[in-house]
Amino acid sequence: MSIRVAVWWGASFGLLLAHCADSREAPTAVPAQVERDAGVAPLGVTPSRLGPFVDPTTGDLTLRLRSERASRLVAEIFSAPLGVASSLSRTFGRTEVDGIWSTTFKHAELEERGLAAPYLYGVRAWGPNWVYDPSWSAGGEEGFRADVDVDGNRFNPNKLLADPYAPELTHDPLSLAQRDFGPFLSGEKHRREDNALFAPKSVGLLDSAQAETRPAKPTRALEDDVIYEAHVRGFTMTDPSVVEIERGTYVGAARKAKALRALGITAIELLPVHETQNEQNDWQASTEGDNYWGYASLSFFAPERRYASDKSYGGPTRELRRMIDAFHAEGIKVFADVVYNHTAEGKSGSDPTIAPLLSLRGLDGPNYYVGAADRRYDTDHNGVGADLAVARRSARELVLDSLDYYANTLGFDGFRFDLASVLGNTCEVECFSFDAQAPGGLLRAIVTRLNARSPDGGAGTDLIAEPWAIGDGTYQLGRFPNGFAEWNGAYRDTMRRAQNRHGVASVALGELATRFAGSTDLFGTRGAAASINFIVAHDGMTLNDLYSYDHKQNLQPWPFGPSDGGADDDLSWNQGGNATAQQMAARTGMALLLASRGVPMMVMGDERLRSQRGNNNAYNLDAAGSWMNWESSATADSFSAFVTASLAQRAAYKALRTRIG
Repeated sequence: MSIRVAVWWGASFGLLLAHCADSREAPTAVPAQVERDAGVAPLGVTPSRLGPFVDPTTGDLTLRLRSERASRLVAEIFSAPLGVASSLSRTFGRTEVDGIWSTTFKHAELEERGLAAPYLYGVRAWGPNWVYDPSWSAGGEEGFRADVDVDGNRFNPNKLLADPYAPELTHDPLSLAQRDFGPFLSGEKHRREDNALFAPKSVGLLDSAQAETRPAKPTRALEDDVIYEAHVRGFTMTDPSVVEIERGTYVGAARKAKALRALGITAIELLPVHETQNEQNDWQASTEGDNYWGYASLSFFAPERRYASDKSYGGPTRELRRMIDAFHAEGIKVFADVVYNHTAEGKSGSDPTIAPLLSLRGLDGPNYYVGAADRRYDTDHNGVGADLAVARRSARELVLDSLDYYANTLGFDGFRFDLASVLGNTCEVECFSFDAQAPGGLLRAIVTRLNARSPDGGAGTDLIAEPWAIGDGTYQLGRFPNGFAEWNGAYRDTMRRAQNRHGVASVALGELATRFAGSTDLFGTRGAAASINFIVAHDGMTLNDLYSYDHKQNLQPWPFGPSDGGADDDLSWNQGGNATAQQMAARTGMALLLASRGVPMMVMGDERLRSQRGNNNAYNLDAAGSWMNWESSATADSFSAFVTASLAQRAAYKALRTRIG
């Protein structure tokens, strides 16, 4: 992940604060055809699981949430996402000792108020720092004790919260209708502001019993895959072969399945598709605060609505599933880049009373985020926000349930875990202690819950870790449990030094050979298939730029900049400014990648020498400078033909892929 979103959220949230200062039970078995319906809500169709459930027989709406520290929860139903007060409210009852709350709205009372599925709702919460007072009404301060208490509780009933398990959200916190983030904050200035009129609403989709036939999932061993890292929106925004209304959408990406198969790609790895704050990309006059990559999840269940051509409720979920089906029909796996180390709620700043309250923090912050020794503050090993408290049940189960939904309901074949070292943290307060083998730890639970695919292939899920984060003890390359492959940063750096620092930096022949042969020094008996080999990733320069620029070029004007942050030493080199030498170096880099043992990963557009003109941190550029360039040219077409031939050769020679060990 590096510092791309850290810069985005840190800068954006800092400016927002400055501005504000100034002015489970196991699911009951159900028929398989019901679980596979296009309109399903999370994790089956029984009211025993968390989240919303619309009974297909009675039409009743049941909501189930987890909050171990709340003293009162109230659900509110809305007739529209913006500008209207709630039509109906109901207090949750605490049903179990493990913090599960439940409430049911009868179909008759919903219908009486003109409400029909899909239902829009939000939650208000009280707890130790803000106790319930019967005289309280929205916008009031009755019962208030502290914005944050010594245990880290931040309950505030004036903030309408999203259900963490909702299958969709109606919109982002910041939108055309609400450009001020202040009402989502705690603190003296904003605690009394009721944000229900414009807060995102959770969507309760209607489960249907209609059977759905879906293409079979590929069962290849990971060692036989070639991964293509792509951004759903950026992939087709300028593609003339895709009709305009479908460009930048799940449907648009699905249109490229045959082209990727023809190229020789067997797995597409999508940058985050969880709902994220990005609506401002469409109406802001500058790039400051924009979010293109999407590494700040508003929800671990809801798919990004902005990537859907059908934005009706249920549309994003249906389109995402159909995109996956289109790739499966071509034998291509679909991986999701998932960000479970933090959320879009960020963290508290220098004033601990001020923090965003969007969902998890307002429902039960201390059980979802890792606090510092002074629990009013957060611990951060991701550079963006509070670490998710994966050593605690609430957070751990949320991650596992999200993965279960994306794998077994939506149909993803695998996951790349952003800053995955944070997911191996066994500390509950302030410290960082990575333990990949912790018996009750999240990493081992992921391997078991998702049925990590065997090295020999077959049914299951491919798991890929980004094995580092920020701070002492977070670099854990080669230390993840069996069942995980890992992004091999050592491979990347060795290959870059060998090409771009030849004669300047010493690269031992043995080191180069070890990386080329599968890095068994790092992955031992897991073999070369545990090594995800890459020379470039989304987070940095493109393949073309790695061999065309000496230094990052992040401050250039739109649409190739400006972007702040980014690594200061990419181990790049412009080959003396010789265009022919640059293209030869790119061919050499690609050839090394595809001839190495391990699983190769290339980036969207590498096959056509896509350039960001040296920008190595384009996290905020939702623009042509970051999108895939589909323009035909002799150089791009020639390089694409070379990559296609190289991939065909790799596929033809099993020796290039066979595991060692």
